[in-house]
Amino acid sequence: MADPSPPLPAGHATHRAIDAVWRIEQARIVAGVARLVRDIGLAEELAQDALVAALEHWPREGVPANPGAWLMTTAKHRALDRLRRDKNLAAKLEQIGLDLEAREALVVPDFVDALDAARQDDIGDDLLRLVFTACHPLLSPEARVALTLKLLGGLSTAEIARAYLVPEPTIAQRIVRAKRTLAEARVPFEVPRGPALADRLASVLEVVYLVFNEGYTATAGEDWMRPALCDEAMRLARILAELAPQEPEAHGLSALLQLQASRTAARTDAQGRPVLLADQNRARWDPLLIRRGLAALDRAQSLCDVQGRAFGPYALQAAIAACHARAVVPQDTDWARIAALYDALAATTPSPVVELNRAVAVAMAFGPEAGLAIVDALQDDPALRAYHWLPAVRGDLLARLGRVEEARAAFVHAAGLARNAQERALLQQRAGALTQ
Repeated sequence: MADPSPPLPAGHATHRAIDAVWRIEQARIVAGVARLVRDIGLAEELAQDALVAALEHWPREGVPANPGAWLMTTAKHRALDRLRRDKNLAAKLEQIGLDLEAREALVVPDFVDALDAARQDDIGDDLLRLVFTACHPLLSPEARVALTLKLLGGLSTAEIARAYLVPEPTIAQRIVRAKRTLAEARVPFEVPRGPALADRLASVLEVVYLVFNEGYTATAGEDWMRPALCDEAMRLARILAELAPQEPEAHGLSALLQLQASRTAARTDAQGRPVLLADQNRARWDPLLIRRGLAALDRAQSLCDVQGRAFGPYALQAAIAACHARAVVPQDTDWARIAALYDALAATTPSPVVELNRAVAVAMAFGPEAGLAIVDALQDDPALRAYHWLPAVRGDLLARLGRVEEARAAFVHAAGLARNAQERALLQQRAGALTQ
């Protein structure tokens, strides 16, 4: 199916308003309809029907006072019409226990204030169901990311494809297959309960984390960052923190993303070239994002204290980012604290990449030789064989130890592995500087 938003005529105020409303309300509408029809693909189709109705009616009749409610009501009408055509309305209504809502929807006028304060909890529950369904572990990580960006981020297939430098048909197929997989498996449109909740929430948080990481440091292409993906990930993280207010890791992820994103303006120079953390102008870091990130981290800490839990991986990474955010100049950075936090992260979520980052912190806290010992132990790890930051970190530590030729060779090796043009140029520059 085509993306819901057709090209908008330039300068057309009503169409621009429809586009803006759709971007904001799409996820809520799909979620609300999915609760009726129990099928994400069908719910998105019916939501798009409501959008088409808005494109037909609003230019003539004007934008309603509550456009989100108009779209929600219209989409639910379409859903009930669809159920009626299937001749299963009574059975389906009995099955999902929505007799009262269905009767109300059948008699309301075209516009009602269906999203008043009394129903905000329902809308929140629907969004949470949509998040958990779109991020179901049955789907591959790539499919979860694409479906989440489509349904909750409001991105078009073309926008997702551009962000990930993947052909548009590939993204379209991922989304189609994801919807089909969920429908064929009859995945329930619900928030899991009991022990399953923690496992499923981890999948949801991982998707948002992956989206942000791709925006923060692009895997490939000419640009080092893709800020639009970072913005979408932060928005989704804030939604999760609101919908799961008692979950420390939801607040930890929100804290991490905002603290990391606070550096965006300082991470590139005027030519778009990368500027590493130690060389960044910290006056350009965003103080509002830092305050919000630290507040979210405090919330995660207080929840952990009340629940008797230790920090999870996202809160630990947020605590590391907070150490950088609190340092007015690089020399003020508490590297010993960061090294200790990486020790905790390695114990909680062991991985070669975490160990490599721990090596950097150890080197800064206790000297390059201590860090190099950790890096050298990772040399034969198959997971890092094509990871350009392993030889890049090694090159930096070797340079600090005065082993110039070895350092230059390490940077050349790292540049050969880098798929992002800006990172490759940076590593080549580091190698070249060591020959002078």
